[in-house]
Amino acid sequence: MANDSAYTRLAMRIFADFSGSIAIPAVLAALLGTWLDDRYSTGPRYLIILLALAFLATAIIIAKKAKKYGRMYEKLNEKSDGVVK
Repeated sequence: MANDSAYTRLAMRIFADFSGSIAIPAVLAALLGTWLDDRYSTGPRYLIILLALAFLATAIIIAKKAKKYGRMYEKLNEKSDGVVK
């Protein structure tokens, strides 16, 4: 079995990467949407639109990163089994 620290490092990397991928689009959408709504007096129209777009973008980003990290995890398992492809 591979060194447990390798799994821990991968887990921390995934946590940090996914946290940023979720938080950053939502915060930016909220800030920009609020600013646009204040500027054009449109109520929460732009806020809702931008948050929905941020949600869709986040879903796509997370799906791509999950595949990438899944491959990394498999490679880590292969190394721990002594079979490197």
